[in-house]
Amino acid sequence: MSFVAALAVVSITGFLSLSYEILWYREFAFASGSAPWVFGRVLAAFLIGLAQGSIVSRRFVTSKRATSRVYQFRVVCAAVIASSIAAYLVVPGLAWLATHRLWQAGFVLVAGAAFVMGLVLPLVSELGIAPNERVGERLSFLYLANVIGSAFGSLLTGFVLSNIWSVETISIALALAGLAIGVILSIVALRAAVEASGAATAIRESSLALGLTVCGAFLIAAHHPLFYHVYERLFYKEAAPSKAAFAEVVESRGGVVAVTQSREVFGGGVYDGMIETDMVRDSNLLVRAYALGAFHPHPSRMLMIGLGTGAWATSLLQLPGVEHLTAVEINEGYLSIIARHPEVRGVLKDPRVSIVIDDGRRWLLQHPNERFDAIVMNTTWYWRAHSTNLLSSEFMQLARAHLNPGGVLYYNTTWSPDAMKTGMSAFPYGMRCVNFLALSDSPVAFDSTRWSEVLNELRDERGRRLFEDGSRKPRLDSLLALVPSIHETPRGYGLETRASVLSRVADAHIITDDNMRVEWRATPPD
Repeated sequence: MSFVAALAVVSITGFLSLSYEILWYREFAFASGSAPWVFGRVLAAFLIGLAQGSIVSRRFVTSKRATSRVYQFRVVCAAVIASSIAAYLVVPGLAWLATHRLWQAGFVLVAGAAFVMGLVLPLVSELGIAPNERVGERLSFLYLANVIGSAFGSLLTGFVLSNIWSVETISIALALAGLAIGVILSIVALRAAVEASGAATAIRESSLALGLTVCGAFLIAAHHPLFYHVYERLFYKEAAPSKAAFAEVVESRGGVVAVTQSREVFGGGVYDGMIETDMVRDSNLLVRAYALGAFHPHPSRMLMIGLGTGAWATSLLQLPGVEHLTAVEINEGYLSIIARHPEVRGVLKDPRVSIVIDDGRRWLLQHPNERFDAIVMNTTWYWRAHSTNLLSSEFMQLARAHLNPGGVLYYNTTWSPDAMKTGMSAFPYGMRCVNFLALSDSPVAFDSTRWSEVLNELRDERGRRLFEDGSRKPRLDSLLALVPSIHETPRGYGLETRASVLSRVADAHIITDDNMRVEWRATPPD
């Protein structure tokens, strides 16, 4: 093999290996509900597999047959093709394991695929570097080519392909690329073998590479059953056969969002709200959104970190005095979901709304002069990866600096005692509303008059007052009963003073960017 060809092979295989790793992490994250430890385990399995493959490759270059260049070519061909097949099968294999309560055994699949990948670089180095005084120099160039290919794979697959293709399409494209490289090498090896030992012997000795190529082609052709309802299997696991298929699945570089037939939304494999704006039924607990109107008399400028399903933004826009809402959403896949549902799609066209695709914390850092009357976050579950970014004391101070006088930071603690203690400790005034905290530098009160006005001004889809119908009075009364709950024994559905919350969570801990307490020390619910 020429040195230029060796550079091409290791750069392309590096591209494929890191592309697969990006793909695998996304699927494992979805299966785990975006648990923070998943990335570390995927990376560990990947690196262990690569290391073991590199160690085993020595056997192929130190055996008696290794002096034959034809033999070395055949080994490289088989390794490239086998790694393509093994890597391609990781995602459907993980889905199959998930339906048998064994999804974490999928890390073994990652290590196995990486093991075969680990054979390639040492073998190509042996085959493409002449044993002379330039060995060290050429080996360093091979490593550089492999690193460049790997970096390009992470960038192209992670930021471009994952935004336009599904996991199935990306897997097929990567597998075809790997098989193509293997086939090209097989043809070169076959020609060399024919020259060395004749056609019959060459074909017989190349049977492994040819057989692997045929198997790979067959598996790629049978991609549909392999990837059939892959996200349903990863999410529902052993219950998948009895569950209805997702109504929508949106894949983008921001992650995977799935919508059930009942319009429940699962982002990254965990519950992320509902496409529901009905305050009478209120299965989405939108009472928490409308309660902001009782905490702030005139929230004219609002910042919403996390647009999600659009249900919260739709509700907040009904509050009296709202003039502008800036919504920062990290996953643009939610926009396509919102556009398909009439009850929330108005958010995309409302002239009062500006939607920014970005990370909320980064956006605040890049806009130090922006000020808001309210910053609202229907924050995701406290135990998910990266939740610290929006729950730490450092973020509390960052958000605090972006509030107007009398402004309110209003966010979901998802019942985390640590999140409650952190928020209440960062601000001098606050109150709990269900699982939300309303925090401010000014006294916080739940105004009963404004609460009544907010409820009485709510409109249905036809523009009529929601509680004009007398049959809905019991529901109105139950909502108005939120006011006196602050004087009662603290309960989940109700209000609670700052002093009461701090007393109740006295044994909790402050979340910081350094300790990442809610991610690494919290126990997620079953």
